[in-house]
Amino acid sequence: MTIIAMLPDTMQTQQMETLEVDETAKHRFVRATVPAQVLDSRDLQRLGITGMNDALSCLAGITLRDYGGAGGMTTISVRGLGAKHTGVSYDGLLLSDCQSGEINVAHYSLDNVHRLAFTIGEGDEIFVPARQASVPALLSLSTIAPPTDDLSPHIMAQMRAGSFGYISPYLRYGQNLNDRLAIALQGDFIHADNQYPFTLHNGTLTTREHRVNSRMNAGHGEGSFIWQVTPRHRLSGKAYWYDNDRQLPGQVRYYTNVSRETLREQNAFGQLNYQGRLNEVLVYKSSARFNWNSSDYRDPLYSGGVRDAHYWQREHYITSSLLYTPRENWSMSFAADYAFANLNSTLATDRRPYRHSLLQTASAKWHTDRITVVGRLLHSLYLNGARFGDGSRDMNRLSPSLSASFRLLRHHELYARASYKNIFRAPTFNENYFFHYGSTDLHPETTDQINVGLTWRQQLLKGCDLQLTADGYLNHVRDKILAVPVNMFIWRCINLGRVRVWGFDATARSTYKLSRHHTLLFAANYSLQRATNRTNTSSPYYGYQLAYVPLHTGGAAVSWENPWVNLSIHGEGTSHRFTTNEHYSGTRVAGYFEWTATAYRTFRLKQHTIELRAEVKNLFDCQYEIVRLYPMPGRSYMFTIKYQL
Repeated sequence: MTIIAMLPDTMQTQQMETLEVDETAKHRFVRATVPAQVLDSRDLQRLGITGMNDALSCLAGITLRDYGGAGGMTTISVRGLGAKHTGVSYDGLLLSDCQSGEINVAHYSLDNVHRLAFTIGEGDEIFVPARQASVPALLSLSTIAPPTDDLSPHIMAQMRAGSFGYISPYLRYGQNLNDRLAIALQGDFIHADNQYPFTLHNGTLTTREHRVNSRMNAGHGEGSFIWQVTPRHRLSGKAYWYDNDRQLPGQVRYYTNVSRETLREQNAFGQLNYQGRLNEVLVYKSSARFNWNSSDYRDPLYSGGVRDAHYWQREHYITSSLLYTPRENWSMSFAADYAFANLNSTLATDRRPYRHSLLQTASAKWHTDRITVVGRLLHSLYLNGARFGDGSRDMNRLSPSLSASFRLLRHHELYARASYKNIFRAPTFNENYFFHYGSTDLHPETTDQINVGLTWRQQLLKGCDLQLTADGYLNHVRDKILAVPVNMFIWRCINLGRVRVWGFDATARSTYKLSRHHTLLFAANYSLQRATNRTNTSSPYYGYQLAYVPLHTGGAAVSWENPWVNLSIHGEGTSHRFTTNEHYSGTRVAGYFEWTATAYRTFRLKQHTIELRAEVKNLFDCQYEIVRLYPMPGRSYMFTIKYQL
């Protein structure tokens, strides 16, 4: 499906009085030194996008791993690097999962997202926490805007219902209590049976089956505030809660579809952020957060009795940074982050692992009307231990990055860009300590990212705007962490792998205003990813595409805004993939392309707005899988009524 405009040049000038980010017309997205894309709430509405998965499919370079059904686990891999290499930021601070290292983006609803931004490599903004520099790619979700002088309450009530027992009420209240303090409260609940039909092929036999043991009940609530204490000082905060109690349908197997596995996931965090201008050239900000996660797994059908495992993880995190801007076109920053994370479980083999993390960055940015250059040096220190038994090895690294963009034609928005980033990923607690799987001797994975590209924006005709981007890239991963069998029952994580990924990303977007009340929007994206195993030149599998990395992905979207009923259609798909790095027979997963059609109409009555929306997902009832043996839903319907004050 597709697309989006590129993230505006994130070059920021801090206004003396309000500390607001100044993203004026001269700081267009085309100036970005690295690939960056953005979707705001208006884009989501116009393109008919209501789910996080659909939104992420619009972004070039992303590969989704989805196990099917509402609430199913969804992770994102960027340019063949794997989900553990992708950071997810929520209102300015990176989310964490020390156990698996993967963030389940299905936990986060688009209904309260003000803006979704995606950056590959080192972003142009240097006044950020050091942790944001520690990932090769970053997905940023923003939920609340700064206060204004509009003191009216803003209420949004929404009810969404659809196929397979899906129902989801949502309520949001936001208000500027005065011109310096804004608050927002929101909550939602999702119930789905997820017992959708699918076709099962077994040799010459074809049967029509239904997913079973798929029920989900998930609730989410959060409260946020932004307080402009003085014109030079701002305080903001958030409290967040998520609870998902669901059944796990498991893999589809021939002749049997019995499953009674359950999983309950809970997550709570609270965070505070402060930013203040110390003088005309110095700005300081600091943030703190406590994060708690719980996962409770049960399988009553396990041979020999009930199998269960309950995990708890906690993280204490604090970050501080200083921005120095001696001149309008020259800025420098320093950031330091500290985090303490630990994990415990009900398993008899639990070691109670913990980790101290200290990250520091020194960054500099220089820009003129035609040139932007950003450089950063990251120092990472990880001190590991375990309450019972030996802890994993400590880690200490320096990681540089450099990016630049250059305006090729003075009177046209045509830019060339190039970037390099070196980064590494510390092993997760599972990779270090999991029974019969982890190893405390693991080295971190080291990644080198190289990107070159062009961006272009042009007004072709009156009312017609065209934006194009094209990027080629090369990634090298050393000490890739792989799980290899020791015997039939025991696997071990070891540093064996070398991976090389090269490819090409392209995006296109055009808006054509036919008349005052008629607007056409077109968007598309395409990605080529050649991610190959380069570990052993004598291996018969040397040079094979990595598991679950498609060679081709892409999407497209068209919308028509008019006075009657707004219409949009968007689609996305991938080429075939393999479920193993060895491409064994029977492990090929076929490619697919699916479409979603949306129609919506907005009615305005003075200060009240009512929106009616209907959508058909998987319009042509495509039978496909993203993860092998986990069939995705076929054609389904969704209806939404939304009231806003």
